[in-house]
Amino acid sequence: MLSTHGSLLSHQKHHPPAPRNFLHRLYDGMTLKSAVKRADAVVVSSVMEFEEALEFGIGKHKLHIIPDGIDSHTVDSDRSGRLRKDLCLLFAGPVTRSRRVELLLRAARKLTLPFRIILAATPDRLEADENSSGYLLEMKKLAKTLGMEDHIDILENPSPQELSQCYADADIFIYPSAYETSGTTLLQAGTSGLPIISTPVGLAKEIVVTGENGFIVPADPDMICDRILQLGHADIRQKFGQHMREKVLGEFGWNAVMKRYMDLYDSLKKPYTE
Repeated sequence: MLSTHGSLLSHQKHHPPAPRNFLHRLYDGMTLKSAVKRADAVVVSSVMEFEEALEFGIGKHKLHIIPDGIDSHTVDSDRSGRLRKDLCLLFAGPVTRSRRVELLLRAARKLTLPFRIILAATPDRLEADENSSGYLLEMKKLAKTLGMEDHIDILENPSPQELSQCYADADIFIYPSAYETSGTTLLQAGTSGLPIISTPVGLAKEIVVTGENGFIVPADPDMICDRILQLGHADIRQKFGQHMREKVLGEFGWNAVMKRYMDLYDSLKKPYTE
């Protein structure tokens, strides 16, 4: 059994055509594709990874979707008693061009209620190149241009404890990314009991049930703003967040994930034991 541990086409998404892309294609042709041919099963973590694996050339009959797991740790998911007036919007993840954080800033500018934004900028080795360097600085300049710099807190390379506090402080998780195959931060937000507003990337399509625990949205600041306003009431956010946490822990907790792996192992060993 082979697990992809991410996109099989990431070099096409993040690297220029040459020369680095050539080296990746050479490695794929000489090593990875031969390993795939020998595998009885290939595990991917999301529908998007499934689709990219098909494009890579893996037969559909070999592919199995088993998502990444998330610890069912105890977090402060009950926000019903909070007294803070400002609505806290959180983005956590690499602040790179493909994450399109500018959509969040432009959406927030249109809000008619008090708000603050937390940008928890985690590192991303895949996009740490000349194409994304300076993007965070651009976002700081955009916030100033929009007159929102006093509404934004930016944490660069937060520690695990700081990141956990960001999830605890937030009211809504916003993920306007253009590309994502999986999305650990989406799982963390869901475990923390946050409603999620996300573009249809990675695990968002499997986690978010629009109108029940969050919203899937296009890359449109006006639409994102409208969805934030729909979650403006604390009781609605609490209900959405509870549904989100139940779904994530029920389907992506390690007990559920390991059961799916064990079922797959059992199905694979049958031809060798019968």
